[in-house]
Amino acid sequence: MSPVEFNDPQLFINRELSWLAFNERVLDDARFRELPLYERLKFFSIASSNLDEFFMVRVAGLKQQLASGVAEPAADGLLPAEQLSAISERVHALVDSASRLWAEELHPGLLAAGVSLVTRDKLTAEQKVAARTYFATSVFQTLTPLAVDPGHPFPHLRNKSLNVAVLLRREGPKRRRNMQGTSLAVVQVPSVLRQLVPMPGEKGLAFLLLGEVIALCAAELFPGYVVEHAAAFRVTRNWDLNVDEEESEDLLSTLQEELRRRDRGAAVRLELDASASPQMESLLTAALKLGPMDVYRQQFPLQPSDLMALTELDARPELRVESFTPTVPPVLRDVESILDVIAGRDILLHHPYESFDPVVRFLEEAAEDPDVLAIKQTLYRTSGDSPIARALSRAVENGKQVAVLVEIKARLDEANNIAWARKMEESGVHVVYGLIGLKTHAKVALVVRREGNGIRRYVHLGTGNYNPHTARLYTDLSLFTSREEIADDVSALFNMLTGYAVAPQWKRLAVAPMGLQEKVLALIQREAEKARRGEPARIVAKMNSLVDSTVIRALYAASQAGVEIELLVRGICCLRPGVPGVSERIRVTSVVDRFLEHSRVFAFGAGSNPEVWMSSADWMPRNFLRRIEAMFPVEDPVIRQRLLDEVLGVALRDNVKARRLQVDGTYVPVGRDGTAVRSQGVLMELARRNNQPDTKPLHALRHATAPDAPVPPRQVPQTGS
Repeated sequence: MSPVEFNDPQLFINRELSWLAFNERVLDDARFRELPLYERLKFFSIASSNLDEFFMVRVAGLKQQLASGVAEPAADGLLPAEQLSAISERVHALVDSASRLWAEELHPGLLAAGVSLVTRDKLTAEQKVAARTYFATSVFQTLTPLAVDPGHPFPHLRNKSLNVAVLLRREGPKRRRNMQGTSLAVVQVPSVLRQLVPMPGEKGLAFLLLGEVIALCAAELFPGYVVEHAAAFRVTRNWDLNVDEEESEDLLSTLQEELRRRDRGAAVRLELDASASPQMESLLTAALKLGPMDVYRQQFPLQPSDLMALTELDARPELRVESFTPTVPPVLRDVESILDVIAGRDILLHHPYESFDPVVRFLEEAAEDPDVLAIKQTLYRTSGDSPIARALSRAVENGKQVAVLVEIKARLDEANNIAWARKMEESGVHVVYGLIGLKTHAKVALVVRREGNGIRRYVHLGTGNYNPHTARLYTDLSLFTSREEIADDVSALFNMLTGYAVAPQWKRLAVAPMGLQEKVLALIQREAEKARRGEPARIVAKMNSLVDSTVIRALYAASQAGVEIELLVRGICCLRPGVPGVSERIRVTSVVDRFLEHSRVFAFGAGSNPEVWMSSADWMPRNFLRRIEAMFPVEDPVIRQRLLDEVLGVALRDNVKARRLQVDGTYVPVGRDGTAVRSQGVLMELARRNNQPDTKPLHALRHATAPDAPVPPRQVPQTGS
C-alpha cells in the first residue's frame, strides 16, 4: 500500500508560532508558585533571552525573505509577511502577559522578600543623593553622549545593547531643532558596570537599575540643555552569518571577518520602556527603519537577565531551588580504568542526574594511557574553559595522533569555537572544520588503543554537547561502547569528515545526510505495516523539535494504520494531533522543568522488546539534510529497558510539569489524576537512591510506560523547574 499524502496546510502548525508556544510554556514556569522566587525569576529571564535569539535568527530570516521577494509558503501555508504579522501579534500578547506577571506576582514577591527594585520616579531624597553620587563617581566618565542631528547620524548600536534615549530642549533663544523643538540623543549603558546599583533602604535590599541612574542624571551629560524626557530602549539585530563556503579559500578567516561585521546587521526589533513617549518611539523607529509592529513596550526591566545578579547578592536558601549534585554510577565509581570497564560492557549515563565527569575522564585517561594510539572527536559546542579541549592538547604532548572536528559554524558559538580551534592547532592537534555546506552536529569520540597483539576501539556517542557546564543543566544521554560494528561505523565517519571518503554502507549507525531520514521513515513505516496486519504497533519518540513535513506525513499514515504514537517534544512541534481520521492515535507531550529536556530517544515496536535508538538529531529538515548527525541503536538489553522505563516511561507519566498539545495548537496541563508525578523530581530521587549503598540501581524501575505502573514515592520537594 502506497503512503497516504497529507498536503492540507491545516494539518501543520506553523514552525514559528509553535516555537512561541514553547516560550510561553517557559514563561509558565515563572508563574509556577510552587517554585522559589529566584527560580521563577530565572525562567522569566530565560523566556526573554529565548526571544532575543528568536528575533536575531528566525524573524531576521523572514524579513530577509520578504526583502528578497521570496513568496514560498511554509508547510502550513503562511507566507513570510503573514508569518511576521502573526509573530508580532503573538509576541505582543506574550510581552503583555509577562508585564502582568511582573506587576502582579514577581515584583510584589521581591518586595515581600525584602528586595526592592526602585524606579527613578519613586526614589526617596536619600536614594536620589546616593544615585547621583554613584553616577558622578563611577559612571559619568565611562559614558559617551551621542547627539542625533544632520551632523551626527544615528549611532549604530550593538545588538542587544541597552541604551537610554534622551529628548532635549536647548536653553536660551538658540535651539537645535529636529522635531517640535526637541533634539534626540542616545547614551549607551555600559555593560562592563554592574546593572543593579545598591540603594539605601529602610529595610532589606534596594536596587536601582543602571539605566535608570543614567536617565536620572542625563542632564549632567548635556550642559546647556533641559532634559524633557528619558527612557531606556534596546535594539535586536539580524545576527545570522552570510558565508559562501564554496567560494572561501580559508573558511576560518572568512568566518572571523564575518563575525566582525555581525553587529552591522539590520535592526529587527525595538524594545522600549513603557514610559517612553510617542514622540520618542517615532524618532527611534524612523532611525532604525522599523515599523509599529516591530516595537515592544515593556513594563518590566528590558534585560531581565540583570535580575539574576540578585541570586549572587542574596544567599537565602528559601529563595532558590535545592541544589542537586549529579551522581557517578556504581559501575564507574572507584575504578582504575574507565576503558577497562567499557571493554566489558556498554555503559549509559543519564545527565544531569548522572555526572558528566566520566566523559571528561574517558578522554583524560585516553590522553595519558601509553597504549592509546589515537583520539578522534567532534566538538559542536563546548565550555569556555574546556577540560576536554585541554585533554586533547595533552594527548598530543604525549605523542598520540589527535584529530578534532571543530564546528566553527555553530550558531552563536562561532567565536568561542574559533578560539578553541586556534588553541588546539597551536598545541599540535589536527583540527578540521567539516564538510562544505554541512554542519557537523554529531557527538562522537573515538579512542584507538593497542591491546595485546591487536587494536581495540572505544566509542562515546551522545545526544548533547561536550560541554561540562550545560551537562548540569540539560538532560542528555551518553553511551560508551566498544562494539566492533559501531566502532567500524565511527571510524568510517571520521575518515569521511577529515579526508576524502565516500560514505560507506553503514553497519549499525544511521548518518545524516546519508540516509538518516530514510531510516526514520523506514522504522515508522515498519510499524504501520504491522498495524495493517493487525499486529500491535507503537512508536515512542522523545526529541527537542518535530518539524520535518515528510516525517510528519509518515506519522499521520502510521496513525491512520492503527499505530499508537506517543511523542515527547519539548519545543517546536508542527504535527497537529487529534485530527479526526488523521492523527487520532497521536499524543504530543511537552515537559518544561528545571533541566532543559534535550535528549533524543526513539522506540519502535510494541511489547517487551522494542527497537530503541538514540540520536544527536531532532526530526527537522536541517538535521536530516544540512547536518552531519548520527543515530545509533541501543543493543544492550539492560540499557534498552532503562531507556524505556526511566527516560521515556517516567516522562510519559508526568502530570505536574507536562503539557499536552491540542488540535488547535494550544497546550494544556496534562492534569493530576491520582499521585502527582513530576518526572524530573522522580529521576533526581532515583539518582540520589542510586548514590547510596545497597539500593536498587536506576534501571530497577520497570514498566513505567504502563498506565497503572507504580512510580517511586514523590519525595523531592517542589523546588525546581
